[in-house]
Amino acid sequence: MTPGTFITFEGGEGAGKSTQVERLARALRAAHARPVHVTREPGGSERAEEIRAALLAGAAKPYGPFAEALLFAAARIDHLDRLIRPALAAGEVVLCDRFMDSTRAYQGAAGGLDPGTVAALERVVVGRTRPDLTLILDLPPETGLARARTRAAGEGPDRFEAEALDFHARLRAAFRAIAEAEPARCTVIDASQAPDSVEAAIRAAVDARLPGLLGAEARHKDSRHDAA
Repeated sequence: MTPGTFITFEGGEGAGKSTQVERLARALRAAHARPVHVTREPGGSERAEEIRAALLAGAAKPYGPFAEALLFAAARIDHLDRLIRPALAAGEVVLCDRFMDSTRAYQGAAGGLDPGTVAALERVVVGRTRPDLTLILDLPPETGLARARTRAAGEGPDRFEAEALDFHARLRAAFRAIAEAEPARCTVIDASQAPDSVEAAIRAAVDARLPGLLGAEARHKDSRHDAA
């Protein structure tokens, strides 16, 4: 049985992760017949989506970052058991909008939760199910928050978008630090570019880190895009 491929997208608010996950999924589906799953955290399974709704509504915020991290862990356990691990065991591709690095950044570096506690939760919950590649979409927090406000279209900020600017600055620094500490797994993508340019950078990173995954057809499309 061919092992699957696990790619995660990380970054601050408004970085364009959801858009780029879908774009990469289309490219991968065009390149080969392997099933490609697009999922997200918190969420990705029925129970995890229920926890997501509570987290983004701020239900856990009064109880502090440890309580939030525990709820994220509970959602992640269900997500891993019901979707991610079965898909990878079947040799399929999983693209996930946020994963373990968001807990490190949001509840850990930005939220003040002890790094040892975050690492212990990660060992228990994630275990060996580590991403093959993590794409960190990086941009100034002011730009990302402005994008997030536009996207919300009057719905108001969620639990994390509503945090002060210094919180989001710590998030950006945390994601950069993760990339620096784990360069074999992580690639930083300049998300301040136009969506097409970000997509091209992501395809180039995937092709470099996971040769053959995108296939010759997708590389040819990138070449035509660059030439244009």
